[in-house]
Amino acid sequence: MTTYAPQPGSAPWTRKVIAHTRMEFRLLVRNGEQLLLALVIPLGLLLLLGGTGLGERLPLGSGRPIDEAVPRVLALAVLSSSFTSLAIATGFERRYGVIKRLGASPLSRTGLLAGKIGAVLIVQAIQLAVLIGTGFALGWKPVGGFAAVFGVILTVLCGTAAFASLGLLMAGLLRAEATLAAANLLYLLLLVGGAIMTPVTEYPEGMQGIVRLLPSAALASGIANSTVEGVIPWAAALSLALWAAVLGYLVSRTFKWD
Repeated sequence: MTTYAPQPGSAPWTRKVIAHTRMEFRLLVRNGEQLLLALVIPLGLLLLLGGTGLGERLPLGSGRPIDEAVPRVLALAVLSSSFTSLAIATGFERRYGVIKRLGASPLSRTGLLAGKIGAVLIVQAIQLAVLIGTGFALGWKPVGGFAAVFGVILTVLCGTAAFASLGLLMAGLLRAEATLAAANLLYLLLLVGGAIMTPVTEYPEGMQGIVRLLPSAALASGIANSTVEGVIPWAAALSLALWAAVLGYLVSRTFKWD
């Protein structure tokens, strides 16, 4: 006769994070507004820039319009999913007590944040696959081979860490309604003045020094340098990593469960 003995205690940290990542991903894909922001808007913008000739009339860069448009739309997609969507979703989870209930579970604060970022990375993989496929269909011709692929992955990972930390910092400090307003406002400000769709060199000389310091400028220029010039953007990745380290530390010190 087989005897089964209970094994009290929580699951290993990795299993808890994987389970939480799956749950966060399901919640993200069920939210139509967040999907609109994360995928539909960047895809529509790419089709507009690459399929209508609008890209030829905008200061996207010195290369072919489609070659300049694709990496910048990729940067916009990363910003949408890792910052705006994450900040808003987390803010309302705090409001409705979801975060507080998770705080009573064996899931640690680090596990909670890791699960959220893991779900964001899955969403981004889908985003990039759709946008890159659409870019190729529109005639996009990236250069650089392995260096371009490695550069894009490196920049996306560092950019995700930086903007996810910013989103979680905002969601952990502000009320849900304030997070919603502030995240959308900052998204628009970075889109217009953060060198996402326009190179830093197109800004007035007096602004260029400030714009270069923004994580949005590092994200967009890093992806563009990878695919347009075929180089690994170490400087952009370092800038984003520094932003991630500082913002991540602030999140670890200020994030609230309720």
